[in-house]
Amino acid sequence: MSETMNNVANTVTFHDGRSAPRLGFGTWQVDPQVAARVVETALQTGYRSIDTAAIYGNEKEVGQGLRQSGVAREDIFVATKLWNDRHGHDTAREAFNESLEKLGLDYVDLYLIHWPVPKDDRYVEAWETLIQLRDEGRTKSIGVCNFNVNHLQRLLDETGVLPVVNQIELHPRFQQVELREFHSEHDIVTEAWSPLGRGRLWDEPTLVKIAGKHGRSVAQVLLRWHLQLDNMVIPKTITPSRMLENLNCFDFSLSEEDMAAIAALDTPDGRDGPDPELFRTMKK
Repeated sequence: MSETMNNVANTVTFHDGRSAPRLGFGTWQVDPQVAARVVETALQTGYRSIDTAAIYGNEKEVGQGLRQSGVAREDIFVATKLWNDRHGHDTAREAFNESLEKLGLDYVDLYLIHWPVPKDDRYVEAWETLIQLRDEGRTKSIGVCNFNVNHLQRLLDETGVLPVVNQIELHPRFQQVELREFHSEHDIVTEAWSPLGRGRLWDEPTLVKIAGKHGRSVAQVLLRWHLQLDNMVIPKTITPSRMLENLNCFDFSLSEEDMAAIAALDTPDGRDGPDPELFRTMKK
């Protein structure tokens, strides 16, 4: 096994006993026309975790990329997500079946509720369905995205089951410290989307200085920061050279001084994406 492959094998263990690669590959905004090739390339580069979603419109092509890669299914961790307009018991199950068919898989490793949509107030129904799908073995693990503390607490209070993962917007400008503390207290893994801040941090002086000190790119510093916070992380790129660059962040460490300097970049208004309390629709 190559050094890169050994690095990618750096895993996190969920509270349900299953595990996943800590560094994965995201497919948000990967055009369906190129998604199969991009996923195939990512897997051949060394990634073993692929993240997609119904709303991305590329599940079919992601599935094609999985098959074209030549990597055995059991060696790939595949995650997809339930969209906001499918939160009822029956509709959630139908949506899962559709995703599985598009992916061309018998199961997924992780199925996630994409947003809580509290104004519709059906995310507990959706969660109950995910629990059933997990118990049926059709998804190995279940989680959520963009849930705040109050949403997570309600899942626990009403079902007794907490997600293994909460996938949230997380980068140095928006560090979500309180939410990450709740995750830690309840053995929920924090998974970061927009982990590189959508390219808006490349010129941040603090990060440029740290990158120069380590002889690394700012992207590698950002990914290393996530790893040292024990986050799962799913950067996205369609460029093969950057796929490889992003993988090569396991063989150096940030100092306590580096971590403190990055912690100081947090800002109250650093959110780039929607507010989970307000984000509601956008029909699939």
